[in-house]
Amino acid sequence: MNRSATHIVTKFVLLGFPGCLEIQIFLFSLFLVIYVLTLLGNGAIICAVRWDPRLHTPMYFLLGNFAFLEIWYVSSTVPNLLVNILSKTKTISFSGCFLQFYFFFSLGTTECLFLAIMAYDRYLAICRPLHYPTIMTGKLCGMLVSLCWLTGFLGYPVPIFFISQLPFCGPNVIDHFLCDMDPLMALSCAPAPITEFIFYTQSSLVLFFTIMYILRSYTLLLRAVFKVPSAAGRKKAFSTCGSHLAVVSLFYGTVMVMYVSPTHGIPILMQKIL
Repeated sequence: MNRSATHIVTKFVLLGFPGCLEIQIFLFSLFLVIYVLTLLGNGAIICAVRWDPRLHTPMYFLLGNFAFLEIWYVSSTVPNLLVNILSKTKTISFSGCFLQFYFFFSLGTTECLFLAIMAYDRYLAICRPLHYPTIMTGKLCGMLVSLCWLTGFLGYPVPIFFISQLPFCGPNVIDHFLCDMDPLMALSCAPAPITEFIFYTQSSLVLFFTIMYILRSYTLLLRAVFKVPSAAGRKKAFSTCGSHLAVVSLFYGTVMVMYVSPTHGIPILMQKIL
């Protein structure tokens, strides 16, 4: 029998979070509650934006699309995580693993672009309020949203396809709860420096340019806010940007730690928590 043929990987094992049965049940309950609340919260935002005519503005149109994106983003990993927590085998098929890999990074890239577009919208609304209605029209807003989705989903098929064509001869155990770049490349039998370079360069450029644009937009925005003479005006301006800044900080903070800074000194469990 051909030895190489017997070691071709057809499925992966996602170890997830270690622990006894009680811990697994607790984690399952915790993640399930958070997941349901995420779906309900973002679904409520979508319904409110859709049904309330007063919210048919560019800011809320972007917020509604962002909520729709968040539903799919968490759904690319959490349902499989919930199944694996209670599963004895904790396996995922080869094709399922790379589909998850593709959707996770495509939706993550789309989120970066959405956050940048939302920063641009807030910059226009606060720094150029008189020109805002003529610049941020419904047509432009629709084009920007479509561009975010297209760019996010068209950027990764080619590099992920080439990664999926690498030989995976075993072992097939991934010490994570999702199929990510580093664990998959660690299991490959053959090095692929060019593919890795293209993938990491592409991801890094998206992160770098979007975060730099967001920081630039908010620097200009904050300068304009501090020039507002009334405290009520400043409070109103801050209230429209505070939640966006919180999302940006949480999202980019964890992404930068996981994919930009060196992770060799961070324990595996801490990486999963992040």
